[in-house]
Amino acid sequence: MDIVHISAECYPVAKVGGLGDVVGALPKYQNNAGNTVSVVMPCYDTKFKDANQFTAVYEDIVKLGQFEFPYEVLKETTNKLGFELYLIAIPSLFDRPDVYGYEDDIERFVSFQIATLNWLSNRATVPDIINCHDHHTGLIPFMMLYSHRYEILRNTPSIITNHNGLYQGQFGFDKLHYIPEFDVEHANLLEWDYCINSLAVGVKCAWHVTTVSPSYLKEISHFANGLERLFTMVQYKSRGILNGIDTQLWNPASDKLLEKHYDISNFELGKLENKKILCKLFNLDPEKPLFSFIGRLLNEKGGDLLTQASALALSENYKEINILILGSGNTEIENDLNRLKGDYEGNYNTYIGYNEELAHLIYAAADFLLMPSRVEPCGLNQMYAMRYGTIPIVRRTGGLQDTVIDYGDDGNGICHDQASVGDICYSIKRAVGIYNDKEHLNKVIQLGMSTDHSWERVCQEYLEVYKLLIDKV
Repeated sequence: MDIVHISAECYPVAKVGGLGDVVGALPKYQNNAGNTVSVVMPCYDTKFKDANQFTAVYEDIVKLGQFEFPYEVLKETTNKLGFELYLIAIPSLFDRPDVYGYEDDIERFVSFQIATLNWLSNRATVPDIINCHDHHTGLIPFMMLYSHRYEILRNTPSIITNHNGLYQGQFGFDKLHYIPEFDVEHANLLEWDYCINSLAVGVKCAWHVTTVSPSYLKEISHFANGLERLFTMVQYKSRGILNGIDTQLWNPASDKLLEKHYDISNFELGKLENKKILCKLFNLDPEKPLFSFIGRLLNEKGGDLLTQASALALSENYKEINILILGSGNTEIENDLNRLKGDYEGNYNTYIGYNEELAHLIYAAADFLLMPSRVEPCGLNQMYAMRYGTIPIVRRTGGLQDTVIDYGDDGNGICHDQASVGDICYSIKRAVGIYNDKEHLNKVIQLGMSTDHSWERVCQEYLEVYKLLIDKV
């Protein structure tokens, strides 16, 4: 199969969250399974772009109403990622360091989608399947079906993978003229709640919808930021496929970002050596259980609960635990977390920002990973943690409840039901108890390290969906 993935993120080119990890891994494993796989994404001003070789394979102009933006399609020449990588270079819109957060994000990602389809419709061969990811690509299934310019793609099956339904890419009908010409009778497909909703458009018009875990597929019929009714309506063409992780990249036995390597046979010594390194960096005691958080400091991730939960847990345990926070997001949450450092010096610390190398070290060094998420469509951090022998402490939601079973039920982690300070602190208390029972602790760690979260399994599920759609053509 000739498979094209279209996404705003792809690790290691540009990554903000789990979307980048998924699009950096799934195509590689699909390619290994004997398919021809490409990833198309915007050309940001990144270190990856500057450090690698690209050649221009197509050039054209994107028209957004009266505005015209020249662009090129750049192909990475070595296929070093394990699949073909194409960057849509629109200098006036994407020649910037950040992926999101600009006032003209609507113009940026609408132009990206149009430029991508201009190129795909002019390639020598038409793809067998186009897999769109999140709202940044949600207009593509509509344009493939109804924009006159892309008639050649009308019979190409499209899928939209919903990584997080909270973000939807809404904009007003005053920008309807951005979309290449189509028959006005189809305009109703663009509307949701009196505006153009990019995610809703993709869900309506794609041949199939996937979510990144089975539980999240059920949840979005009840909680999807206004799209609940739509996701209920499209259940007939939807499937929840649990994400995997790249077990070649995320492997404590060979991780290039770690000084001390280990596997399931010697994890006690290996984790202790990494813990000593990490604790020295952050003035913490390696003899105490280390609780960590890695991620975006947002309400949906339970970031607003961390300050009070950390202070209460440290007080209740008489500072006999360590807590280390790595993340960024809401400025108020960042400031609150930083202020705690003066009260609990030697037992608590933070790193505000994004640091891939530090994240790997924390997974290898920490004893427990906190994930008190209100919303977690899949979650990858809990899988990384288990792979590295760190026990996840999770709220039962989305993919967290699909991957983590409480140790009280002979499982691989610690679970709680509410996104609350009380539930977090009670779970930390349970974790301290199991930390002091080394035999039980090691049993839980070994179960987590031996759990199969590889992409090989996930890859086959996606290929099954693709084949079913292609057979309908």
